[in-house]
Amino acid sequence: MYPRLIVTPYFTLYTFGALLAAAYLASLLWVTRAARREGLDPDRVASLGLWLIVGAFIGAKLLMVIRQWPEYAADPSQLWSRSFLESAGDFYGGFLGALAVAAIYFLRNPELPFWKTADLCGPAIALGQAIGRIGCLMAGDDYGRPTQLPWAVTFTDPDAARIGGAPLNVPLHPVQLYESLACFALFSFLVLLARRKRFDGEIILAYALLYAGIRFLLEYLRGDEDRGFVFSGALSTSQFIAILVGVASAILLAFRFNVGRHPSESS
Repeated sequence: MYPRLIVTPYFTLYTFGALLAAAYLASLLWVTRAARREGLDPDRVASLGLWLIVGAFIGAKLLMVIRQWPEYAADPSQLWSRSFLESAGDFYGGFLGALAVAAIYFLRNPELPFWKTADLCGPAIALGQAIGRIGCLMAGDDYGRPTQLPWAVTFTDPDAARIGGAPLNVPLHPVQLYESLACFALFSFLVLLARRKRFDGEIILAYALLYAGIRFLLEYLRGDEDRGFVFSGALSTSQFIAILVGVASAILLAFRFNVGRHPSESS
């Protein structure tokens, strides 16, 4: 694809980095505007968004190290390598890292209603993923399995192999584009769902449940073996986490629905 957006004698702007920054900015702008619309303090919600980005960044890198621990243990210098710094890491690691930071933030800011604020984040996360996955496609990261389908993508730039590890001159499923389109559709659905929301927590939990299903299925089309596997290769790391997140989200949805039927209970 196009791993370099701008090349000058003085610096190179990589497409993935530019789109990742755009994804974070779009998510932050969305959640801030949504906070104003919902009557929440936009400054506090924006601050939460910034902390979530930090937590997501650290969590994504941490899970990537965990699932490739033997490789990093054998050569710790890779933790400071250019490829490590340029990699986005593992999405579910970022998701869990953001959850951990959110828990701390809400404990320190109890005046923010947890579920109502969390609902603002559902569409924002999906929007950010939709943009970020285009960056993955440009960089050759998180690439798909070989295929002969007419819409297959073929990476030819050596930077795609260096940055994302994509095999060169092999037609592959554009799984990054599949996920981007699915997340744009998920974003649109969540925006519509928010307009007729029945209880606080419905939007963020619907996001978590639906994305878990999307990610579980798309993992079958992924070709990057370094994403990690469990149960002797029966499931990828992301599929295993998707099952846990999906089950937890379904249980919480049922619980929140029951709470929502009793307005006197706190949300």
